[in-house]
Amino acid sequence: MKQITLTLILSVILFFLLNSFFSTQHATLLSIIFFLVVLWSNEALPLGVVSLLPILLFPSFDIISTNETVSNYSKSIIFLFLGGFMIAIATQKIELHKYISNKLLTLFPNTARGIIFSLAITSAFLSSLISNTTTALLLIPIAIYLSDDIKIRLRFVLAIAYGASIGGIVTPIGTPPNLILLGFMEQHHLEAIPFIKWIALTSPLAIAMLIIIPFILSLGVKNFEIDASLKELKPLNWDQKRLLYILGSLIVLLFVNSKIEPYYMGLGLNEKGILLGYGLLMFMPKIGFLTWEDTKKIPYEIMFLFGAGFSIAMAFSKTGLADVIANQLLSVTDLPIILLIILVASLVTFTTEITSNTALISVVLPIIYSLGNVGNIDVALILFVATICASYAFMLPIATPPNAIAMSSGVVKVKDMAKYGLVFNILGIVLVTTTAILYWQFYL
Repeated sequence: MKQITLTLILSVILFFLLNSFFSTQHATLLSIIFFLVVLWSNEALPLGVVSLLPILLFPSFDIISTNETVSNYSKSIIFLFLGGFMIAIATQKIELHKYISNKLLTLFPNTARGIIFSLAITSAFLSSLISNTTTALLLIPIAIYLSDDIKIRLRFVLAIAYGASIGGIVTPIGTPPNLILLGFMEQHHLEAIPFIKWIALTSPLAIAMLIIIPFILSLGVKNFEIDASLKELKPLNWDQKRLLYILGSLIVLLFVNSKIEPYYMGLGLNEKGILLGYGLLMFMPKIGFLTWEDTKKIPYEIMFLFGAGFSIAMAFSKTGLADVIANQLLSVTDLPIILLIILVASLVTFTTEITSNTALISVVLPIIYSLGNVGNIDVALILFVATICASYAFMLPIATPPNAIAMSSGVVKVKDMAKYGLVFNILGIVLVTTTAILYWQFYL
């Protein structure tokens, strides 16, 4: 209760400070967002509860109406993620993820460096299919028991946490900011990024990060071998094979459905419907793997978090606050594109360290969009850069869920995460900027 009271007091103080620079409505909106972000960060209330507060607060303070706010919690993009959750739960239920993890472990040497690479790559691969939060929760307990050496365990855990963040950007369903961007683009009638095109855009960046970060983490570690029994592979059972076939057909359908201009226009099917359809297929008798009881494992609080993020973005746009801030930042649109990308990437990366990446990207996207309306910038490119950088914050536990899970393991100290994270933040900014200039700006 003390945390809630303190957060409320700070929000009121912030309102009076901001009221000197913004209109009363805009100062109120910024204060409410501050209130939500702090509650998300200090966990004084459950994540899902805080995420539903905009439905009460925005209409009460005349920001946007109840109907406008509630509509953000039922956007079609959320059902894409719901389908992804159902597939992820089925994968965990039949322990297919363990087979994938063990399979990848067998591809690397039984050395500390080999295991660091295998853990990071396994974490990244799983995070592209299921949430990066779930991946970190599944793999970190395994990593802790691979060695008794404190320094090696630290690097194993960080490899998993950072690998989860790296892999989370590879697909639209890997991490919440990706879905926030797609929902925002849909809301503002921007051309959507198809599933396969998203993977094609992000894979080179993720591969580069997965080569460099594990290598740096493995510097200075002594020779070490894990028990060979940990790499023993049990053969796939029929349920696991069946799910692999289903996942294979999903990948093929998504690929065939993707529009590849100017050569191929795709099938024209709605990707949200495809993902939800495959999610519902998991309940089909003799085909699927789930019962209705399994839906209790769906993290509905994350879906509410999406709704809150979309609501914040709508409030910024509807009240004109995004335009006000954009006009103040108008001078940055005259910067060369490379400097603008470095500025956005740096601001988003380091600001994410002290706040929720979902809340941050919900605030940043409408501002960037408004900048595009008043200045001369490639809106789609800058939106994409900001979204990716929201997941590439490696310094502090509050930045991303995988970081927080790594810290909760008891193996990682804040100073250790900050030491490696600062280097990886700078690396991420450099690689994102390079990828954006050499690749993304030609295909977005």
